[in-house]
Amino acid sequence: MLTFIVVLVLVLGINTIIWATVGGMRVIAARARRKGTVPVRLRAGAPTRDQVAILMAAHNEEMVIGNTIASLAEFGHDVNVFVVSDGSTDDTAVIARAHGATVLELSPNRGKAGALVEAIKQFRIAERFEVLLLLDADTHLTADYFETGLGEFADPSVVAVAGRASTLFVPRSPTFFGRLLVAYRERVYIAMQYLFKFGQAARYANVVPIVPGFASMYRTRILSEIDIAAQGLKIEDYNMTFEVHAKRLGRIAFHPNAAIALTQDPDTLFDYVKQVQRWNLGFWQTVGRHRFRMRTFWLALTLFIAELLLSSIVLILLIPAVLISTGVATLEDLGLNPTGFVADFAGALPPLALILGVVIPDYLLSVLAAVVSKRPVYLAYGVIFPFFRIVDALLCTVALFEALFSRSTGSWKSPSRRPARTETEQPVLS
Repeated sequence: MLTFIVVLVLVLGINTIIWATVGGMRVIAARARRKGTVPVRLRAGAPTRDQVAILMAAHNEEMVIGNTIASLAEFGHDVNVFVVSDGSTDDTAVIARAHGATVLELSPNRGKAGALVEAIKQFRIAERFEVLLLLDADTHLTADYFETGLGEFADPSVVAVAGRASTLFVPRSPTFFGRLLVAYRERVYIAMQYLFKFGQAARYANVVPIVPGFASMYRTRILSEIDIAAQGLKIEDYNMTFEVHAKRLGRIAFHPNAAIALTQDPDTLFDYVKQVQRWNLGFWQTVGRHRFRMRTFWLALTLFIAELLLSSIVLILLIPAVLISTGVATLEDLGLNPTGFVADFAGALPPLALILGVVIPDYLLSVLAAVVSKRPVYLAYGVIFPFFRIVDALLCTVALFEALFSRSTGSWKSPSRRPARTETEQPVLS
C-alpha cells in the first residue's frame, strides 16, 4: 500500500492536490456570494470590444486563416483584426486582406515573437487600443469570449486574461489514431485548466505559469514592459508570462468558463511530437532565462518542476520496470546494467503498484474529461491515454537536455493543418 501511495503521489502530484483544492475553494466562495460558478461578465470599467486589437502572427497559414478571420465577422463590425504575415510564401496575406484584415508582410521570416513586436509597433496598437488579443491563425473564439473575458479587466489589478483552450473537432481527423491524439490533447487541456490553472489564478496566489499565445489578452499599457522577443527562446508566451511575474506588472486572470477558444490540434504523431517538443523546449528555455526569486510564483514553479521531473522519470521507467518485475524480460534482454538504477527501481516497486499508481489516477483524468466535455467515448480512450503520457514524459526530458545545450533562433514553421471550409463559404469583415 505504501508503494502504491508513493507512485500515486509521484504521478498525480502534490501540485494537483494543492491547486485543485484552491480551485474548489474559489467555487465555494463564489457560491457563498451567490454568484455561482459563472464568470464575471461585462461590467462598469471593463473595456469594450471596439477597444480590443486582435493580432494574428501567421506563417504559411492559407489553409485556415480565412476561416478564422471570417469567424470573427460574426461578432459584428466593431472588431479590429490585424495580421502579420511573417515570411509567408503562400497566399496567407492575400486571403487575410480579402477577408477584411489589416495586413503587414515581413520578409524574411523573423519568428513569431519578432513578428508580433514589429506588428505592435507598425500598427501602433499600444497607442490606439486598451487591450491586445493574441490569436493563432487556426483558433476560433466562442460566442461569449469577449463578454466573459473582458469582464475580468474591470479589476484594475488584472493585466492579462489567459484564454481557456479547447479542442476544435471540426474538421474531423480522418484516422482513428488522429482522433485519439486530438482527444488526448483535449483531456490535457481539461486537466491542466480545471485542476491547476483555476486555482493558480486565485487572487492571493497569482501563480499562473502561462498566458497561452493562442487566444489570450493583455492590457496594452504593459506591452512596453515585456521583452516579447527575448533572444534564444523557441516560443514567446511562457516568457511573456514570466515577465509579468518578474516585473510585478499585475494579476493574471483565468476562469474555465471565460475567454474560451477552440484550436486545431495535431492529428499525426509527427506533428504532435514536433508541437509538444516546441512547447517543452520553450518552457525549459524560459525557466533558464529567469533567475529564481523568493516569491510565491517561483516557489510554486519550483515545486511543479520537481514533480514534473520525478513523474517523468517514473513514467519513462514504467514499461521496462514492469517487464522486468513480471519476468517478461530481463535486464540483459533490454540492454541494461543488472546493477543499475532501473534494476533497483523494478525491485523496489512491485508491478501491481506501478500499474495501479499510474493507471488509476490517469483514468480518473479521463473520467473528468468525459464529464466536462460530455464525450463518453473518452472513457474508452482512457485505457490508451497512459501510453501518450509516457511519450509526453520522454519529450519533456529530451527538451530539458536540448535547452541546456542549445539556443533557438525563434524561426518557426506552422504544423500541418486540416483544411477548413472553402473560402467561398465564408462571410468577410468590412
